[in-house]
Amino acid sequence: MQGEGKEARSRHKRGRVFLVGAGPGASDLITIRGADVLSRADVVIYDNLVSPEMIRLAPPKAELIYAGKRGGAEKSIEQPELNAMLIAHARKGRVVVRLKGGDPFIFGRGGEEAEALARERVEFEVVPGVTSAIAGPAFAGVPLTHREHGSFVAFVTGHEDERKGSSSVPWNELVAAARHTGTIVILMATARMRATLDRIGAAGLPAETPAVAVQWATTAAQVTVSATLATLADASEREGIGAPAVIVVGECAGLREHLKWVERTPLFGRTVVVTRARAAASVFATALRRLGAEVMEFPTIETAPPTSFVALDRAIKRIGTFDWIIFTSAMGVESFVERLKSRGSDIRALGRASIAAIGPATAGCLADYAIRVAAVPDEYRAEEIVSAIGIKRIRGKRFLIPRAEVAREALPEILRDQGAKEVVVAPAYRTVKPKGGQIARMRELIASGKIDLVTFTSSSTVTNFCELIGTSGKGVRAAAIGPITAATAEERGFEVVVRPRTYTIEALAEAIREYFLSPRPLSGEG
Repeated sequence: MQGEGKEARSRHKRGRVFLVGAGPGASDLITIRGADVLSRADVVIYDNLVSPEMIRLAPPKAELIYAGKRGGAEKSIEQPELNAMLIAHARKGRVVVRLKGGDPFIFGRGGEEAEALARERVEFEVVPGVTSAIAGPAFAGVPLTHREHGSFVAFVTGHEDERKGSSSVPWNELVAAARHTGTIVILMATARMRATLDRIGAAGLPAETPAVAVQWATTAAQVTVSATLATLADASEREGIGAPAVIVVGECAGLREHLKWVERTPLFGRTVVVTRARAAASVFATALRRLGAEVMEFPTIETAPPTSFVALDRAIKRIGTFDWIIFTSAMGVESFVERLKSRGSDIRALGRASIAAIGPATAGCLADYAIRVAAVPDEYRAEEIVSAIGIKRIRGKRFLIPRAEVAREALPEILRDQGAKEVVVAPAYRTVKPKGGQIARMRELIASGKIDLVTFTSSSTVTNFCELIGTSGKGVRAAAIGPITAATAEERGFEVVVRPRTYTIEALAEAIREYFLSPRPLSGEG
């Protein structure tokens, strides 16, 4: 057993390299296995086509190394140097993720990197990815096989190694087979598209054979051009098609007009920024992606323990004296319960106190802890709590409000004005601006007008967004979850075009959908 322990430690010290396929472009198309490996990385060496959103899956302390690899458009790390880099980091005992667009073993030089690692006896694993050769056509509505139109598919490169002198692709044989219901998928073909298509035509494929080019597949920038073998090069040139793109030639490409689906999603081609704290953003981001949007998660707030727990601890110590406990957010619930546990107590300590919650998300969080809610206002803001509880149940009563360290004073003031005997505000957490992030990229996207909508779920997300970016919201369209958030956004110069009728994440997502479906986009308030 002792020997096994030493062997395990030795393996750990040697490190390990993971050749991970990042998928075709969309950040949510990485595999579960790939995301897990990335979340444990010490070093991430990534290519140009890897989504910046995906890089965020790596630990904050991971070393990020940009390898380039953009089809000659920029300087890249040469392959021998990159191989040596993988080996050197692994020998330092690190978990190294080589993150590559698509699948590492399909025209991705993953085989060359694996060979280099094997020669040096460096342990490695391969995590397959969704290749753009499949995802690109799928997002364009082109099946690669079909019982009536395509009995086989061939993946070929349109960018062969020029040092070889002649093509190693058996074009004549490939085209001869393709004439009998076959599909040819060409990767890295834009630079030599015309020559490649001419070669296919010269090999005997009819000029009228359907053909499709898909650029930036699975992202908001996706553009698809449908034509024929004879006309695709001209059509693509008119549309400005460039790298990265996938070309499909064959009868299956003719099915696109009937099967194109992604363009019909409500938010196709839209880039939406989500500014919620990372821990709370996933549900909202997923809802927007399901509607077809490309989502950029740009957290402008993070939660942290309050500066001091003194007020909350004092309140917990005398928890049985309160008539009401009002929770204003799900984070307030989580933080309060966590502090209860750390003090050796649990929800039974709430005793006789009635519970009020502002908003269904807060009420839902309480329900997860089997805490029954006695009052939820119809409008999900502090000012409406009086009507939910009732004036008679406020007068002469003691209230506890576990909430964020910095928050509006409207709620405690209203309770005092209505005759509450005591109102104790106890900070359970605080919100802070996150460090790091993709600030430079966000500034660039805002300046270039590539952001269609920025979403805000609290006034602090608005304020922090502007402070992080270093500019006002002038010229930027925004969606605000409620009137207070909307007012803050407008004060900062944003054009608030989406305001849900109810102040929930679900309603906000639906209002965004309605806005983009409207011929003349109107506010969600209608």
